[in-house]
Amino acid sequence: MKNKKELAIYVHIPFCMEKCFYCDFLSGPFPKQTQERYLKAVLNEIRSYKFYAKEYQVKTIFIGGGTPSSINAIGIERIMQELSQVFEFDVDKDLMEITIEINPGSVTEEKLKQYYACGINRISFGLQSTNNEELKRLGRIHTYERFLENYHAARSIGFDNINVDLISSIPGQSKESYYETLERVIALRPEHISAYSLIIEEGTPYFKLYGEETEEETQTQQVNLTRLKEACERNVGYELPSEEEDRTMYEMTKKIMHEHGYERYEISNYARSGYECKHNKAYWTRKDYLGIGLGSASLMENTRFTNVTDMEEYIRIASNKEVKLEELHTDVTMLNKQDQMEEFMFLGLRLMRGVNTNIFEQEFNQPIQVVYGNVLEKLIEEELLTWDGCFVKLTDRGIDISNYVFSEFLLEDNENKN
Repeated sequence: MKNKKELAIYVHIPFCMEKCFYCDFLSGPFPKQTQERYLKAVLNEIRSYKFYAKEYQVKTIFIGGGTPSSINAIGIERIMQELSQVFEFDVDKDLMEITIEINPGSVTEEKLKQYYACGINRISFGLQSTNNEELKRLGRIHTYERFLENYHAARSIGFDNINVDLISSIPGQSKESYYETLERVIALRPEHISAYSLIIEEGTPYFKLYGEETEEETQTQQVNLTRLKEACERNVGYELPSEEEDRTMYEMTKKIMHEHGYERYEISNYARSGYECKHNKAYWTRKDYLGIGLGSASLMENTRFTNVTDMEEYIRIASNKEVKLEELHTDVTMLNKQDQMEEFMFLGLRLMRGVNTNIFEQEFNQPIQVVYGNVLEKLIEEELLTWDGCFVKLTDRGIDISNYVFSEFLLEDNENKN
């Protein structure tokens, strides 16, 4: 029997109790009836992939959103059960990573027990800050105290792989309050910490408050008009931290994480030894992954596609007895060799270890210097990259302007830059 290929599966639960002011994800509050119809559609979509399943063995599952913990735990159990019936899971259950995202304001101890019982072994808490006033300014529905209750409950149940999400450069946030957040979270000794700097995304209430002015409000802003007004009132006098303060928080994160045994393995992610997120690394190393649910993205056999993003359209298509994947999947793109090389570089460079040039040569049948020789020489000379003969990786300065570095690896008109 031939070896099966590795597969990562993402399941999108687009529901949340309230939309955070900074969030541009495909998510929001939906009626209970819509949630039930959506869940049935998701289960049906899972069943439609039986022909994929024969070729693959699932290594990681990530249930994200939205807020997966906002729905009944029985729904999560049914998703896990359907996945296990359709797909072959890794025979070594200890090596398999199954994550669920949790908002502390939407989970109970009973839900946590149900997650654990159905095989979920990794939790990702969306904490963002330990300062309750900062949480309110973000539009979060929980408090730090509620997070602590949930965190300790998860530990007592048996979860030994926990991630905590943090955000810096929150309106009105000081270096001192961010330092306190870092210290409090690290004291809990989670296995993994994701630390992001706040980005003001178009289409969010925060964009209206802090972004460039636009003549027309987006649909999202109109829907959140009441909450937007509340956000305006709540954020009166609260400016975004300056570029210098943002930089200080960034440097503080690196320093404190390292001092407490958290190694940075990706631009925004830190982990204790042995606890790097396997699922996200599958994205960055271009492993096959299948996205299930509204708007979920996939990479299968060097073909990228995204599920439809309209809720009613998704439910209609995915609820059919025989799901028509040609209707469900949009933006289908078969990646040519050039596309694959570009992705290999700008995704792989997100990892602190960098990209393995030997693997590049194995995958594309030519040395990396044949394709990117001039680019590498230029970026190394600019002290944005280093190359030890095996791994090309970002320098500290390269990380600071990583988007510029990544753009240099885009090949133009099917011709390399040599």
